[in-house]
Amino acid sequence: MLNTKVHELLNSQINKEFYSAYLYLEFSNYFKAKGLDGFANWYMIQAQEERDHAILFYQYLQNNNMPITLEAIGKPETGFEDSMAVLKAGLKHELYVTSLINDIYAAAYEVKDFRTMQFLDWFVKEQGEEETNANDLISKMELFGSDQRSLYMLNQELGTRVYTAPSLVL
Repeated sequence: MLNTKVHELLNSQINKEFYSAYLYLEFSNYFKAKGLDGFANWYMIQAQEERDHAILFYQYLQNNNMPITLEAIGKPETGFEDSMAVLKAGLKHELYVTSLINDIYAAAYEVKDFRTMQFLDWFVKEQGEEETNANDLISKMELFGSDQRSLYMLNQELGTRVYTAPSLVL
């Protein structure tokens, strides 16, 4: 039986992860409309990852015989000034998700819920990777975004990204 606060935070995280998927779908839409199919692909894969993160939290609660309450998913922000604004919004969002994971971890630690802490270890590592990826995209755009040929090459590079499902064992 999970602690009430830990359970509530884990359940809430399901919705937050689905929102992340919606947000990244919106980013993918933005780049597709700009003709940057590689960027659109990169964010489509991000959306798939976030959806799977939601399912991992969902399955964890199910595996612990805890009730799940699904909430409405908020509309993602839109109307970005430019491509860099989208990339920076992505980094800001990943930092927010990291704070959410840290809050759940802290709540689990407080009640000595080692099983949940072990489950969250993967997400802590994943968030480090997500922040690095978001920072790298910003750095590359700062370096190459103003040069059309370089932007084309970066777009091609991002188009090669393929989806790999998480290998977390619950």
